Amino acid sequence: MPAPPPVHAGAMSVPVNGGDLVVSRLSSAAPSAPTAIALHGITGNGWAWLPVAAGLFGRMSLWAPDLRGRAASRLVGPPYGLGTHADDVIALMDHLELERAVLIGHSMGAWVGSLVAARHPDRVSSLVLVDGGLGTAMPSWVDPDLFMYAVLGPAIQRLGMTFPSPADYLAYWAFHPGLGPTLAGPTGHLVRHYLTRDLVQERGGWRSSCVLDAVRADGSALLDDEEVLTSPQASIGHGIPVSLLWAPRGALNQPMGLYGGAWPPWRPLPEGITAERVPDANHYTVIFDPPAVRQVVSRLLAAAAR
Repeated sequence: MPAPPPVHAGAMSVPVNGGDLVVSRLSSAAPSAPTAIALHGITGNGWAWLPVAAGLFGRMSLWAPDLRGRAASRLVGPPYGLGTHADDVIALMDHLELERAVLIGHSMGAWVGSLVAARHPDRVSSLVLVDGGLGTAMPSWVDPDLFMYAVLGPAIQRLGMTFPSPADYLAYWAFHPGLGPTLAGPTGHLVRHYLTRDLVQERGGWRSSCVLDAVRADGSALLDDEEVLTSPQASIGHGIPVSLLWAPRGALNQPMGLYGGAWPPWRPLPEGITAERVPDANHYTVIFDPPAVRQVVSRLLAAAAR
């Protein structure tokens, strides 16, 4: 396991159905300060939030689990699926003795946060979605298998790769069109901690810790689980403030991001959601590059103050 990064404030294990979930405290604050739980993307881990934690400067506590089937929680599960992740978040809150918290999620983590809010509105004070949580309901004419491959294909291919060393894994990411330039930037040292946390050593080299069955189960729920797809509207119906920050560029830095130039025509922005475009960001850099991080931190602090 990689050494703790500079802003890491400790970790703990939380008993959940199927094992112990590992949760990092990435930002510490006074007891009177607000608390947020940060949820990562489908092939990520909790250290994806290191740049955001560094930008908080101790203004709130930030807890970030490695969701089951990933990184230090890779041995947890099954069952997999977004509903199980939602149960794990509530188990974490119970463990921390938190009656309520702000939830912030990136990519898949945004849907997990939405589902927690919809199921347990009394436990969520505010919900912040970062380039996820809305708009992936498939048009009727799209083949589900092709859609899944288009969205997750490159990530799934990476999960099957083996690398001679962590340095080789980082070299692979250095050529990634969406994330590579960030590794040479001001937050590159934190992003490298995030990337290497994903690795496990096996005979023959190093590979991603992500459990493929977990990724497939979670990805499937993003496409056709009605409870998941309607959870933002349900959260709003419960009176929970919901905000979205979206990146105009995609994971490979392509001009068409998850939400295109505005919104997919088959999934308009639900009424009651506050939306902000994060200029010049792609699906990765929206939580990594300094200008985007400042915008995410600002929105997170505003959500905590509501």
